[in-house]
Amino acid sequence: MIIPRGHLARAFSSDTESPALIVVAGPTGSGKTALAIELARRLDTEILSADSMQCYRGMEIGTAAPTREEQAVAVHHFVSFLSPDAVMAAGEYERLARIEAERLNGLGKTVVVAGGSGLYISALVDGLFEGPPSNPGIRRRLKEEAETLGNAALMARLRTVDPDYAASMTSENDLVRIIRALEVHETTGIPLSVMHREHRARTRPLPAIQVGLDWDRALLYERLNWRVDAMLREGWLAEVEGLIEGGYGPDLERLKALGYREMAAYLRGEQSLEAAAEAAKQHHRRYAKRQLTWFRADERVQWLAATPDTSAESLADQILDRWPVLRRGVQ
Repeated sequence: MIIPRGHLARAFSSDTESPALIVVAGPTGSGKTALAIELARRLDTEILSADSMQCYRGMEIGTAAPTREEQAVAVHHFVSFLSPDAVMAAGEYERLARIEAERLNGLGKTVVVAGGSGLYISALVDGLFEGPPSNPGIRRRLKEEAETLGNAALMARLRTVDPDYAASMTSENDLVRIIRALEVHETTGIPLSVMHREHRARTRPLPAIQVGLDWDRALLYERLNWRVDAMLREGWLAEVEGLIEGGYGPDLERLKALGYREMAAYLRGEQSLEAAAEAAKQHHRRYAKRQLTWFRADERVQWLAATPDTSAESLADQILDRWPVLRRGVQ
């Protein structure tokens, strides 16, 4: 079932306007790829990957990229198309993804977007807002104040200088966002929420339906543990070894991705395979937690309950029943 949260009724609900995008978001290992493929198949459309690591070649196993068989069912864009030493910044992703979205929209198709990189999705849907340059001195001082006074003190200060931005946050534990908002205000004298509103006024957001796959936390963690074991069975170590032999050393940012650092350490003889696998599982679980924090902060995301018995077909049924406008023009 679709789980209501807060002000979700304000999410896309037009019965007449076809959305430009249907976004399938959520934590790693939640089943986004299978649902996106099922939606793309039914809607006769294509998929834009919004995963900041699946875009690199030679990392298909460790990033759980769509397989050749899955890509044969639905066309995927931004999968395995860059060398590992290339850089795909969110701004460049926004530019390229909007080109593809506009092309497919021009053919009368709603585009399926699938991924867990919240910044990529935000850049595509809303346009990227980078804000003013960081001020290391102010940021360092605010971190020290948080350690001394506590997060609650900084959140109280934020509620004073930028109550709208503070109200958009779900927890005072999101210290990175609190410090950034205070830093921007100290640097410019302008609340970050005002900058966001001005950005939205300048940038045309794409009408989008956004859904997230909602798992019981313990079950999701079990899936992630199983996934790491499955990656190892599928040849993950050989994949990492191939990257290293290809000249991509430990300083490469890609080899710091989830699990790759640990697998490389094992191959260098620095830890056992068991220890490397356990560390990779822990990093996957922590990453999933961070992803959930990001997506739950966006009230436009409507959550669909998922369990081990939930099929991609049944989830697609729920979405198409909730938004029948998606079926328009599909044979």
